[in-house]
Amino acid sequence: MARVPAYTGIGPAAAAAPVTGNPLLDQPILRVLVRLSLPNMIAMLAIALVAIAETVYVGILGTPALAGMALVFPMVMLQQMMSSGAMGGGISAAISRALGAGDEARARSLAFHATVIGLAGGLFFTAFFLLLGPQVYRLLGASGAALDEAVAYSGIVFLGAGGIWLANSFASILRGSGNMRVPSATLLIAAVLQVLIGGGFGLGLGPLPRLGMAGVGLGQLVVFAGSALFLFWYLASGRARVRLGVHRLGAELFRDILKVGAVACISPLQTVLTVLILTRLVAYFGTEALAGYGIGARLEFLLIPITFAIGVACVPLVGMAIGAGSVARARRVAWTAGFLSAGVLGAIGMVVCLWPDVWATMFTSDPGVLAAARSYLAWAGPGFGFLGLGLSLYFASQGAGRVVGPVLTGTLRLAVIAIGGWLLAALDAPAWAMFALVGAAMAVYGIATAAVIYGAAWGAAGLKR
Repeated sequence: MARVPAYTGIGPAAAAAPVTGNPLLDQPILRVLVRLSLPNMIAMLAIALVAIAETVYVGILGTPALAGMALVFPMVMLQQMMSSGAMGGGISAAISRALGAGDEARARSLAFHATVIGLAGGLFFTAFFLLLGPQVYRLLGASGAALDEAVAYSGIVFLGAGGIWLANSFASILRGSGNMRVPSATLLIAAVLQVLIGGGFGLGLGPLPRLGMAGVGLGQLVVFAGSALFLFWYLASGRARVRLGVHRLGAELFRDILKVGAVACISPLQTVLTVLILTRLVAYFGTEALAGYGIGARLEFLLIPITFAIGVACVPLVGMAIGAGSVARARRVAWTAGFLSAGVLGAIGMVVCLWPDVWATMFTSDPGVLAAARSYLAWAGPGFGFLGLGLSLYFASQGAGRVVGPVLTGTLRLAVIAIGGWLLAALDAPAWAMFALVGAAMAVYGIATAAVIYGAAWGAAGLKR
């Protein structure tokens, strides 16, 4: 097979007008952005609710099981964010840029390279956590029954890491072509089945054996392996715009994906590290403050799917516009997505800031915990809009292939939390000051990301606006 030519940012349609007849290039931006975001939002919210459902039936297994799951959960989320939002964004961006330039052959070859990357990512996570998982959980403070439960859950979950990476890689190939419905429907069905299978085998419902935490992990392994197989069939069958087949491997095509995906993988690491630092800092103020922070952080966790849905819809819109040479449209897409996400999350943040009991009383009636949760939402809630702005612009930068700046703003947010939190702890500041720092760090992140995107040069011509 002939070698695919290097991609210059212009493609075979060089000097030609942007491709016409493509709704991602022709339709009004807000309309198509909302249309693409809605299926993703439903699927992402379903996945978030799976985490809540699993917490419920793991609680039935006992306190050690809950503690074990708490240790493994950040690692599971790290894998999901890396394979879907980070490397997945790199895959979608590269394919959408090729399609925007009219280079279907390159897009097909990129899909094969994305499959290789997904397989490698899954094998790495499997090997790492099967070999070093127990040591990692001990470093996090696990011992005794909690460590046993963590290892039992982790061993099954990460045995299926290949299914997770491949399913998310295949979904990203489809999203890169503008197809949001098939991956979203697949993930929605997978979320329902994961609750049924994981709960059934975990608790031993009906004729199923009671496997405990291993059974809970089995639910995730089975549904993502099934999702990967279905999406592989869909791509290989020719039903998708980009057909998956075997192509000659080339370093330039790997670079096209990894220059975005590999750098973007730093962002999930920053997110997990930020959560761990915040948890440790808030714990300094006592159990009630920590519980109140947990209630507020749970709301943030449920808001992330909204931004993710808008962000992943933004990637192909920006990528195709860049590939077609329409840098001005790509930038309008980025700002539209950013302000849409900021508006939605900002509105929710102001509601819980003014009326925190709407959320907090769903989880506790303890006066001390309620007071801490109210304080957290009052101080951090106004920052939600800035968080939405920054995250959506981060995804837009993936579509443009210019992700280093937004990743560095994530580092800035982490530094604000780490340094500011250390100073507040040293000064023996009250808990509300720590919560205010959380909101301030979100504002710093959103404003800094917007400034980076405003000044960034996108496209082959290095255009800013």
